[in-house]
Amino acid sequence: MAFRTGNTKDAADQKAAVTAGLAEQLSDLARDLQEEDDTDALLADIVHAALDLIPHVAAASISLVMGRRTVLSQAASGEVPRLVDALQSATGQGPCIDAAYEERIVRVPDMGHEERWPDFAAAAYDAGARSMLSFQLFVKGDNLGALNLYGDDANVFDEESEQVGLLVASHAAVAFSDAQEISQLNQALDTRDVIGQAKGILMERFKITAQQAFQVLIRASSETNTKLRDVAEHLTGSGEIPTRNRTGA
Repeated sequence: MAFRTGNTKDAADQKAAVTAGLAEQLSDLARDLQEEDDTDALLADIVHAALDLIPHVAAASISLVMGRRTVLSQAASGEVPRLVDALQSATGQGPCIDAAYEERIVRVPDMGHEERWPDFAAAAYDAGARSMLSFQLFVKGDNLGALNLYGDDANVFDEESEQVGLLVASHAAVAFSDAQEISQLNQALDTRDVIGQAKGILMERFKITAQQAFQVLIRASSETNTKLRDVAEHLTGSGEIPTRNRTGA
């Protein structure tokens, strides 16, 4: 009995050590993702983390589904994920296109016996995808992001794979959302800078105030049906204010 108790304690200690190690790795992942300001690099980091942390993963990718029909591989660890995404687009079937919009996790235990998407499943199996796990990252209207995991054999993903995969996907979703917000902020700052440069050109050229220069840009934008940023970029690049085409007037 004492021997069995010792084995139980050893197993519990080992499990606790594994859990602590995983928690530390996930903490490192979260910190690394927060520090990454390049979206493509961020997605690549997530895919590498999935390969390193999630048990039984042979390949991984992040896919974007546009308009519920076109599947794009934004980051892929190899050729199989890219082929599978192309097959989903070609057949109009697959875990990203169908169930992933309604389910947080989509499981494909055995691609060779998958009946939900017969055309896709047969082709995906031939391409080398024996099993899959897909984790929803975000849904925005008809567009979706998913973290996809691939097994090199059927039924390789277990409960641990799903639990760790969900943790990685949760970190990825937060980081991706932050990256999108940062990207939008950077675009806003760039727009502000180019408009400021255009105003400076007008102020110097016509000896007018900043408010008057801004009104000139707004009027040019309205008359030419052009975005204010594009008007400003045209002015800073060419030195000219866009004007309405009066040909045929």
